[in-house]
Amino acid sequence: MSLAIRLAFVLVLLPLAGQAEDKVVFTDAEIKLILSHGPWPMRVPKDPTNRVSGNYQAAELGKNLFFDQRLSGSGTLSCGSCHVPDRNWTDNLRRGVGMVEVDRNTPSLMNIASQNWYGWGGASDSLWAQNLRPIVDKRELASSPRQVAQLIRGDEQLSCRYRKTFGIAPSADDEAVYVDVGKALAAFVETLVSGYTPFDKFRDALARGETLPEALFSEPAKRGLKIFLGKGGCESCHSGPNFTNGEFFRTGLSKFAPLGKADPGRDAGIRQVMEYRYNLTSRYNDDATGVSAARTRKAALETGRFGEFKVPSLRNLVLTEPYGRDGEVDTLAQVVKHYSGVDPVRLRARDGKPGSPLNLTQAEQTDLVVFLESLSTFANGWRPDIVGKCE
Repeated sequence: MSLAIRLAFVLVLLPLAGQAEDKVVFTDAEIKLILSHGPWPMRVPKDPTNRVSGNYQAAELGKNLFFDQRLSGSGTLSCGSCHVPDRNWTDNLRRGVGMVEVDRNTPSLMNIASQNWYGWGGASDSLWAQNLRPIVDKRELASSPRQVAQLIRGDEQLSCRYRKTFGIAPSADDEAVYVDVGKALAAFVETLVSGYTPFDKFRDALARGETLPEALFSEPAKRGLKIFLGKGGCESCHSGPNFTNGEFFRTGLSKFAPLGKADPGRDAGIRQVMEYRYNLTSRYNDDATGVSAARTRKAALETGRFGEFKVPSLRNLVLTEPYGRDGEVDTLAQVVKHYSGVDPVRLRARDGKPGSPLNLTQAEQTDLVVFLESLSTFANGWRPDIVGKCE
């Protein structure tokens, strides 16, 4: 069964899940939290570190490059090989596969423009810098700055779009052109925003003081939302309109040793971002104020982050299975079952002391799954429109 058909089946069954009980009533405090998860889509300002952020011409260049297999060393792979539009910009594999299989699950690109850190361990401090990593990674696209620059200079259409984007012809400086490609790709990825969900309809109706028909947001979904905000402890990490605080935690969801070796997560990510030639302390940061580089310098002071990974957004999560940093969890129900056995407060602690598990009942787990399913929608905010010739 395809993901689209399965999602349609899930949404149809939303009002039927759970047991018939009294109508759910939310407290004023809970309503305040619900409203904090919107409105959607959220407004994301232009990235000051990328001079072509929000630029339509840059997004068009980035879109062409995203699906261009010539960007890879073999000429057989593109960014779109792993980040597939019809699969919510992921691949539904346990771990991504480029030239070879990598260590981690491919994260979705949907709604990531607002993040401060990129990658499971936060090894990049900007979206444009993150775009550069897979291009030259020998396991992924296995290309080089020279190959990328030669492609831009040698292709009439790409060269034309580069000039329209950056105002100048691609220079003889391979690295400068390579970095500009990362920024054009970022301008495109910024446009990937998921659609309006059943939860958003409920949230906005609540903001207007209206009652939404149960067929659009069921009582089981409301019970699950109440658990999400309270007993489940989900709100502490999955906050805001995008349902993530963008931070890093050790949750135990993924196996500690994927592919037979330990994954240090954020601990290594801090080191990688500080050593990265293209981080926000470099000359390639377009933010003349220097303010954006402050959090990168501050990251060097972080300690005790071994085995911690970035909190993913919950939007469209029905479309992104399997789950976890190593893709070892097959279903959303299994994810919820895992978290029902942990203490959300302990996720933030680093003292090694045991916590008290949530011990959600089977009915509570089912309701929570129903709510989480309400955060997904078919509309992914992007369509492969026909792009005219650059002249």
